Amino acid sequence: MAESAAPLPPGAVIGILGGGQLGRMAALAAARLGYQTHIYCPEAEAPARQVTTLGSQGAYDDEPALLAFAQAVDVVTFEFENVPASAARRLAEQVTVRPRPEILHLCRNRLREKGFCNANGVPTAPYAKIPDRAALDTALAEIGAPCVLKTSELGYDGKGQVTLQGVEAAEAAWQAVRAANAEVPAILEGFVEFRCEISVIVARGPDGSCRTYEPVENRHKNHILHQTVVPAEIPQGVARRAEEIARLLAEKLELVGLLAIEMFVTKDEQVLVNELAPRPHNSGHWSLDAAATSQFEQFIRAVAGLPLGDTARLCPAVMTNLLGDEADDWATLLAEPDTKLHLYGKTESRPGRKMGHVTRLQLRA
Repeated sequence: MAESAAPLPPGAVIGILGGGQLGRMAALAAARLGYQTHIYCPEAEAPARQVTTLGSQGAYDDEPALLAFAQAVDVVTFEFENVPASAARRLAEQVTVRPRPEILHLCRNRLREKGFCNANGVPTAPYAKIPDRAALDTALAEIGAPCVLKTSELGYDGKGQVTLQGVEAAEAAWQAVRAANAEVPAILEGFVEFRCEISVIVARGPDGSCRTYEPVENRHKNHILHQTVVPAEIPQGVARRAEEIARLLAEKLELVGLLAIEMFVTKDEQVLVNELAPRPHNSGHWSLDAAATSQFEQFIRAVAGLPLGDTARLCPAVMTNLLGDEADDWATLLAEPDTKLHLYGKTESRPGRKMGHVTRLQLRA
């Protein structure tokens, strides 16, 4: 469907595929700009459904439900990339989808996104496609250990991946990753001796305008993002290079929307891309309280065709994810000075599940 260059007027309806916390925070940002949001997801109860009156429950392959959804909205976006690209393509026949379905297709697959980066001169860690057990042995000999075997699709927060310290672990790793997702080839990624992991979020509007947020440092526990620290303690030249990569990839993708790029900074100050996410990202949550324009408002601005907002940081900050029963300390967290608490409205607490986050603002010297 041909896209309109005109911005969406207040009162328009933005359709969001997915009902998680990213959709929830995007819907809240849309409401502040005068938009309605319509959440489409398979779950009857979801965090995003709690903050808007418009919602549809349906599978992502339910064509009649998707058609009804398309007819009820003015533009469609998605809040996570595990939505099938086929659903986005089907919707794009009826209504504008931003980012376009081809970007969703690329970013759902680690092999495709790394290949795309390399084809555009952007370096990544060494990797190999692993369609079968024999390919794993060959790649291990070439890449060496330690390394990580991952499913090339789905899997996040450490799911669907196994670290190999040597060839003796190959069979067990292969069986574990195939059990997680046997429908697509796996990917073997070489370990990188990195100084830190950073991420950059870039927004691009329908007119080609780009705005980047400064690089932030990501710290993990058990393969799950624990804290994001802004600003990242990296040299200015490295920060500039990271932002240049973000803008380059957004332009090459012809992005309309938001793109988060996770990167490794090596000890010799190279910048290697790890993963792409074409939607708001956990590492951008700090911007809700410590940036002139939050990533969620910027996301809505880009999708709606509005002018992009100022990405300036207002103060240093540390964002900490609240996993499982950590969110039960909400009263203590609310009593802390210069602290902003965000809870996602999830009713079931499980170990490792993201229940909310807290951002500590560094307002005092």
